[in-house]
Amino acid sequence: MDFSWSPQQSDFRQRVRAFLARELPSDWEHLAEHGPASAGLTEFSMKFCQKLAREGLLVPHWPAVYGGHDGGSWQHFIVGEEMWAAGEPRGGQYMNVNWIGPTLIQFGSEEQKARYVPPMAEGRELWCQGFSEPGAGSDLAGLRTRATPAEGGYRVNGQKIWTSYAGLATTCFLLARTNDDRKGGLAIFILPMDSKGITVREIPSLVGRGDIHEVFFDDVFVPSCARLGEEGQAWKIITYALANERIGIPRYALAEKILHRTIRHLQQTGDYSRSEVRQRAAQALSMCRAAQLLSYRVIDQRARGLSPTADSSVGRVAVVAAERAVADFVAEFHLPALCGEDPLSLAHHQRAITSGIGAGAAEIQLNLVATQFLSLPR
Repeated sequence: MDFSWSPQQSDFRQRVRAFLARELPSDWEHLAEHGPASAGLTEFSMKFCQKLAREGLLVPHWPAVYGGHDGGSWQHFIVGEEMWAAGEPRGGQYMNVNWIGPTLIQFGSEEQKARYVPPMAEGRELWCQGFSEPGAGSDLAGLRTRATPAEGGYRVNGQKIWTSYAGLATTCFLLARTNDDRKGGLAIFILPMDSKGITVREIPSLVGRGDIHEVFFDDVFVPSCARLGEEGQAWKIITYALANERIGIPRYALAEKILHRTIRHLQQTGDYSRSEVRQRAAQALSMCRAAQLLSYRVIDQRARGLSPTADSSVGRVAVVAAERAVADFVAEFHLPALCGEDPLSLAHHQRAITSGIGAGAAEIQLNLVATQFLSLPR
């Protein structure tokens, strides 16, 4: 088995690194500390992503007809690894790149693709995802937000919670219920966030400025043309989207960078001579490498055109475990890094807090691993 990169892939990675070295400002790590949904980072990322797009590095894996370069899954993941190792300067636009855009390309009408895909490919749009609710977090089939048929479309009433980027997003990828069938009664809507009847409230948190929100829908009108796919098709579409989302964020890349940075500090202070410290560092590094290889397994399947499998849940759990292992290592052996000494380490720690919640809670992923990967009885 050959784990080496091809010359073309290595050249592509160097091209991404050269772009980052050229375009990230000297105060980038302090900006990243504020969180991917902060107003400052969002403003930066809008300009940054447009530059990425002009360089052909924002959506290189998308079909050329939709603004990409037919680069395939490995180019997509190389970009993701390098962006996350740098602290993710794309901000919330990684969602457009990883799964919202590909989902619209796969299931959208020609009208919808013509309207929404080009601005994503050009790095000009920020979306949010209207999934979780107070009574339906990872159990999407239990959601209650209702889309009631009305003349020309639907009236949406309900509430979403923990919605990242909602305060600054222009468009929402909204999941709502049209009837009482748990999975068959769901529909997806493309909803402008400035629609009458939408109220957004920020939820103060430790994980970044402006990162999570409550979103209320009070008799919001959505035209029929804004529905993605048919009524009852939503579960199929969501399954496709989440398979891309769960392994589309290589958090281990930033985790390993922070781990090596912490080790260098501990070597300078002499604390790395302690066997306990070296052992914990080795464990954290092993977990980062395991997460990487398990993610690569999923990308390889995707590159070969195979259907999504439970491997995506295995990889997701491994990524969460790796990120938490590094966060715990830094907190135990180099706490000043989280108290203002190292802004990128603090940013990593904050993101590690939520890594087991976003994209399907880690506990839910473990259930999927048990039933779909290990074939254990319920």
